Parts: sequence; C-alpha cells; structure tokens
Amino acid sequence: MAYAVKDYKGLLGMKGFSDTLLNNHFTLYQGYVTNTNKILDTLSDMLKGGKVGTPEYNELKRRFGFEFNGMRLHEYYFENLGGKAALNKSGKLGKKLVEEFGGYESWEKDFKGTATMRGIGWAILYQDNITGKLINQWINEHETGHPAGCTPIMILDVFEHAFMIDYGLKRADYIEAFFNNVNWDAVELRLK
Repeated sequence: MAYAVKDYKGLLGMKGFSDTLLNNHFTLYQGYVTNTNKILDTLSDMLKGGKVGTPEYNELKRRFGFEFNGMRLHEYYFENLGGKAALNKSGKLGKKLVEEFGGYESWEKDFKGTATMRGIGWAILYQDNITGKLINQWINEHETGHPAGCTPIMILDVFEHAFMIDYGLKRADYIEAFFNNVNWDAVELRLK
C-alpha cells in the first residue's frame, strides 16, 4: 500500500509562519512521500526481477532511509504545530521535563541550544523506549543520528527551507515562532 500525502493546510494562517513558507514546505514534504513510494515500487520490481545485490538496488536501499525519514519527520513536525496554549506544566510531559531536566525552562534552554547549532537538520526530543529518559538530539540528515530504540516526541525542522522565506538567517526568531505554535497535546500523546 502506498503512503499518502497528509493534508496540513489547517496550519495556514498560523502566526509566525507565512502561507508561502508553509505551502513551500508542504510541497517539499509531498516530494518525500512521492519518492518513498517510487523507491518502494522500484525495490519491489527489482526483487521480483532478481536484481537484489546490484549497485542500483543497494543505492536505493541506502536512499530509502533519507526519503522515508524525510516524509515521517515532516509529518511529526507538522503534527506538533498549530497549538495555541502553553504546555500544561502539571501534566504528564511537564512533570517528565522536571524529572529529566530539573524544569521546563532548563529543558527549553537545552532544546533551543540544540536547535541553534550550526548546520542543517532537525532538533528532536526523544524518549528512550527502554528507560523512559528524555533526550534532546541533533539530527544532521533525515536518516543519520537517530538514537536506536527511541521515539520522537517533539520535532523541529531546522533546515533552511523551514524558515528562510520568513526569517532569513534569523533562526532563533523562527525557533521562537515555533515555540509559540507547539501543539503540546500532540507532543504529550507521543510520550509513553
């Protein structure tokens, strides 16, 4: 079954994000979905045709992680946007942030510090599925650097396409706009 492009047009009009920026970002995301499906179809055909182990097959296997994670991380990112309320600090996530980081403010400082590192990529709050521990992690490319056995809880896209139309080189201003629009309920639902 092919992956379908999800509709995030409900985010249009969100304060701090122009419709032009969002529409461009949605188009980029659609490309990841399209390429994920193309690679899966091609790999299936190659398997049926006995072309496993060929250089072309190998490269598509390598490329799949980039396209699939590009699709999925964008879905997580868009789904943790659109909120209008602050984090309920007495809720499950708020309490977990206190337990892990000593308080929301300390966690936010660490997350923003991660997000403002030089380079392109993602800032992701993960939860270790074995220990429950929360980890802020920098992901350089879609398929590289994810801690094994961890679930993405909150995702921030810090590739230039996510902010340059509206913020130019002012990544910190974009990160503030992101925090003003986090859908904390969606983030908290990902917490185990």
